[in-house]
Amino acid sequence: MRIPFAHRPEAAGTAPGAGTGTGPDAGTGPGTDTGPDTAPGPGTDTRLGPGTGTGTAPAAPPGAGAPPGGRLHGLGRSGLAFLLGALPALAFPEPGLWWWAYLALVPWLLLIRTAPDQRRAGLDGWCGGIGFMVAVHHWLLPSLHVFLLVIAALLGLLWLPWGRLVRAMLGGTSSPRRAAAALLVVPSGWLLVELVRSWQGLGGPWGLLGASQWQVPAGLRLASVGGVWLVTLLVVAVNTAVALFLAVPPLRRTAVAGLLCCALLVGLAWWAGAPSRGAGTVRIAVVQPGLIPPPGQRFDRSEELTRTLAGQRLDLVVWGESSVGTDLSARPDLTARLTTLARAVDAPILVNVDARRSDRPGIFKSAILIDRDGPTGERYDKMRLVPFGEYIPARPVLGWATSVGKAAGEDRHRGTAPVVMTLPAAAGPGPAGLRIGPLICFETAFPDMSRRLARDGADVLVAQSSTSTFQHSWAPAQHASLGALRAAETGRPVVHATLTGISAAYGPDGRRIGPELGMASSTSAVYALPLGGGPTLYERTGDWAVYGAFAVIVLACLGGRPWRRAPVLRRPGRAPGAPRTRTARGSAGRPGR
Repeated sequence: MRIPFAHRPEAAGTAPGAGTGTGPDAGTGPGTDTGPDTAPGPGTDTRLGPGTGTGTAPAAPPGAGAPPGGRLHGLGRSGLAFLLGALPALAFPEPGLWWWAYLALVPWLLLIRTAPDQRRAGLDGWCGGIGFMVAVHHWLLPSLHVFLLVIAALLGLLWLPWGRLVRAMLGGTSSPRRAAAALLVVPSGWLLVELVRSWQGLGGPWGLLGASQWQVPAGLRLASVGGVWLVTLLVVAVNTAVALFLAVPPLRRTAVAGLLCCALLVGLAWWAGAPSRGAGTVRIAVVQPGLIPPPGQRFDRSEELTRTLAGQRLDLVVWGESSVGTDLSARPDLTARLTTLARAVDAPILVNVDARRSDRPGIFKSAILIDRDGPTGERYDKMRLVPFGEYIPARPVLGWATSVGKAAGEDRHRGTAPVVMTLPAAAGPGPAGLRIGPLICFETAFPDMSRRLARDGADVLVAQSSTSTFQHSWAPAQHASLGALRAAETGRPVVHATLTGISAAYGPDGRRIGPELGMASSTSAVYALPLGGGPTLYERTGDWAVYGAFAVIVLACLGGRPWRRAPVLRRPGRAPGAPRTRTARGSAGRPGR
C-alpha cells in the first residue's frame, strides 16, 4: 500500500524517460520493433521507471537523463548538504535576519529533491542536520570542542527520515495533489524532528526554527495561538511552497495557493490571538553587575547597583543567575545584607544562589525571595539542567567530556516542581498579592514550563540567567530573544535578568519594552510592564499544532510509507510455451548483419 500522491523513487541509475520504448513519452528509432513480443537485446536496459515504455534502447551513458542534483555525489554532495543545512542559522540572533527563515530551507529542499534514490536523500538529510546543529550551536565549541561534532552527528540522524520524506513528496514528476500534500507533510515532519530534539536529555529546544520570528509581530501573534510550534510549521510551509514554485513550473499555481493559505493562517491568528488588555502595571528592576568572575565581588557590585534604586517605587528587584555564590543558610551575614537592601529599596529582591546546600547534599541553583524581614521561605530549585554544562548525561560513559572541554566537573541536583511566588507588599504600583513564576537559565527555551507557570497563576514570568561563559558570541542575544516568545505564548510580561547581558523585558504581547542591557554592561534598569488581561489561546489549548503534525504523519504512514525504497521494476519473463521473440537486430525490417 502506498500514498496515492507519494513519489515512487526510480531504481538507482534509472531516470524518468531513460531508454526508448512504446510508452507515451518514448519515441521509436528506425527499425525498432515495437510489437508486444519485443525482447531485450544486448546492452538493453530493461528497468522501467515513470514514463518508460516496454521497448528497448541502448544503455544510456552514466548520468544521462538524471536530475541535475543526481550528478553530484559522494563527499562533495555531503559537504554541500552540510553547508545548506547551516543556512537557517542566519535567521537567529546575532545576525537576526528573520526574513531569511522563509527562504533558508529552499536550497536544502531542492538538493534532497534531486537525490538519485532514497538512501541518498536520507544521507542529505543527515548531513544537513549536522550542519544545522553545528551552526546553531557553534558558540559551544570553546566549551565542548570536538564533542560538539559528536553530538551534532548523533542529533543530525533525526533529519535522516525527514530527508527521505522530502524526496518522496517533492521528487520526480509531481502532481497538484501530491504537491498540496507536501505543503502539510514536509512541515509536519520537520516539526516532529524539533519535538524529539527538544527533550531535555537531547539538549533541549534551542534553535527551534519558529524562534527566529521573535521580533515579528505576526510571528508573535501566531505563537499566542499555537506556540512556537505553529510558527515553525508556517516557516517550513513557506519554504516548501517556494521550493515547489522554483523546481516544478507546472505546479506554480499550487505553490502560490499554498502561500496564500499561509497568509490566511496569519490573518486568522492575528484576529484570534488579539491580546486582551489587562489592568495595571508593575515596576520591576533588573540588576546586571557585569563581567566580574569572583562571586564575592559580584555580590558587592550587585548590592551597590541595587542601592541606587531606592525611591523608585518598585514591585520587585531581580538579580541574575548565580548572583550569590554561597548558601544563605550558612552565611547569615549575607542574608542580613540582603534584608537591609530590601528595606532600602522598599521592594523584595529575587536573588539566585548557586552553591552546595547546607540542609541537603549536592549543589543546587535556586531562586530565593528576600523581603524586609529576610527570606520569605519561597524557593525554586532549577529543574531542567544544561547537559554537559551543569551535569553530564550517563557520566560513567561520557565523563571523558570533562577532559576535552569545560564540561561540569560535578552534577548539580534538580528541583522537583515549579513554584509560583507571591510577592509581599511593596511601594510599586502593582496589585496586592502579585505572583511571579521564576525560571532559571535555559528553562526559558521550554514552552511547557512557562505555560505551566501561567496556568498556575503567575502574573509575571521572571528569568534569571548567566551567559558569561559565552560573551561576545550569538548565545546572549539568542537567549534574550526567547523571552519574547514565552511572553506572547502566555500573555504574561517577561523579565530576563542576566549577570553580564543581554538583559531585557517584554510585554504580554511579546514586544520588547524599554532598553536592553548590552553584554558586559554593569548597570541597572527599571521596566514598567503592563499586566496581561487573560489567558491566550495557546495557554488554554496547549500544543495542538504538535498533535496536528503528528496526525498528518500518521495519515501519511497509513497511506503507505513514502520514504521507503521502491522495488526495482523489471519486465516480466516470457510465459511458458510462448514463441521466441525477435530482437530489433534480427527483425524483418532490419536483418541482422
